[in-house]
Amino acid sequence: MEGAAFADHPKWRSCYCQFLYVDHNQVNWHQRTAGENQADACRRIACGTMQGLLAYRDGQVVGWCNAAPRTMLGAFDDEPDPDAAKLGQITCFVVAAAHRRTGVATALLAAACDLLRDLGLTIAEAEPLAEAKTDAENHFGPLRLYLAGGFTVFKTAANGTVTVRKQLV
Repeated sequence: MEGAAFADHPKWRSCYCQFLYVDHNQVNWHQRTAGENQADACRRIACGTMQGLLAYRDGQVVGWCNAAPRTMLGAFDDEPDPDAAKLGQITCFVVAAAHRRTGVATALLAAACDLLRDLGLTIAEAEPLAEAKTDAENHFGPLRLYLAGGFTVFKTAANGTVTVRKQLV
C-alpha cells in the first residue's frame, strides 16, 4: 500500500497518519521522520490508540481510512468542542490510484461510520476541503463523498475547510 497509495503524492508517504495523533504544541511535525511516524503508528495500533480501516481487493490493500474517537487525536486538543466525548473523527482517506472512483472510499466511509457507532460514539465528523482540485488535496475525503453519505455541513472555515457531521444513532 505504501508505494501504490502515494505514487502521485510521495511527500505524504512519511506521515503514516500520525499528523493528527500528535499535539502540535508539543511536537515539531516538520522534524518528524518517516521512521518515527511508522514506529508510532505501529505502537499506537498495537495498544489500541490508533484506529482505522483497510480496504482490500483481490487480497491486496487498496485503501485506508483513519477513523477514531476525537479524544485519541492530540492535534485537536487546542480546539475544545462540547461534543468531543461523543465525536468520531474521520481524518484521512488514502486510495491507490488504480482504485480511485471505484467505490473504495464510499465503502470505507460506511465502514468508518459503523466502526465509530460500534465504539459508542454518536457523531461522525470530518473536515474536507470545499475547493479541492486534486486527489492529493482530497486526502481528508472529498466533500461530495460525505454529502452523499448523509453528512451535513456543520461549519465552514475561512481557509476552505468544511466541517461535516453525521448523527450515528
